[in-house]
Amino acid sequence: MILDQAIDELFPACQFDHMAASVINFKDGSFESTQRGYQGDIWFDLASLTKVLTLANTYHQHPELFGEDEILLLEHRAGLPSWGRFSQSGWRETVTKFSIVDSPYLYSDISALRTMIEIENKSGKKLRELCSPTWSDELMHWQDLPEYYHCPETGFRRKKVIRGQVHDDNAYVIGEFLSHAGLFGTIKGVSQTLLNLDGKTGFIEHIKKLFDTGKKSGRFLRGWDTVDSPDTTLAGPGCSLNTFGHTGFTGTSIWIDANKSLGWVLLTNSTQNYWYHRKALNDLRRGLGSIVWKQY
Repeated sequence: MILDQAIDELFPACQFDHMAASVINFKDGSFESTQRGYQGDIWFDLASLTKVLTLANTYHQHPELFGEDEILLLEHRAGLPSWGRFSQSGWRETVTKFSIVDSPYLYSDISALRTMIEIENKSGKKLRELCSPTWSDELMHWQDLPEYYHCPETGFRRKKVIRGQVHDDNAYVIGEFLSHAGLFGTIKGVSQTLLNLDGKTGFIEHIKKLFDTGKKSGRFLRGWDTVDSPDTTLAGPGCSLNTFGHTGFTGTSIWIDANKSLGWVLLTNSTQNYWYHRKALNDLRRGLGSIVWKQY
């Protein structure tokens, strides 16, 4: 199998012990997957893939909730700071104090949290209720994980190994369902969720139309990262400029080429030992993407 051969070639150079990858064919609603590090289901910390599986997901299911301000927030163009330390009790008040102003792109966890607050206020519903109808059973919030699920180590917090808890400190401290981090999933769960979302909303064709009609106003498009240079992108060389996706700090990726209706997912625990060493991870991302675009 092409995917297995690719991983056998690329994975040995990495400094972490778990990974899973899939190739998704949205034309026929199928995917193939492979994994390393454990024979059963591996539940990965999805990190910032949470943003697209909650916020972008909700945009595609409920576009009526997204006015001009919500689009600015979703696309990281609202002028909010990129990050900050939050407390469990005061984070909502802090996040809502920032003014929303049309601004140059700045990737922002705070913008993601503010998007959640705005659409919850507008809809009268919790974000989980809005986004979860398309989720696979193998996608869930970290606080809902049974203790016996196999979760890879993702680093250390207060001199203790992080396993089965969210890696992101703000998500851990706040301890609620949030839009910027906190979801865990298996490779099958993430892949099937993307197929479910496209089957319900046709989101790939919608994003393609936004590309084709020049609706892209910055790096991000309706919550999805995009490709500036097909030769250097983390999506991997060989994709078109109509490719979109997202990455996560723990070493996760989703990339979809709208022209091909083809995508790939990579889940790892790359923060296990050397979170600051990204070269092997990014080589894996680009190498996997290149093989997918050229051989599938």
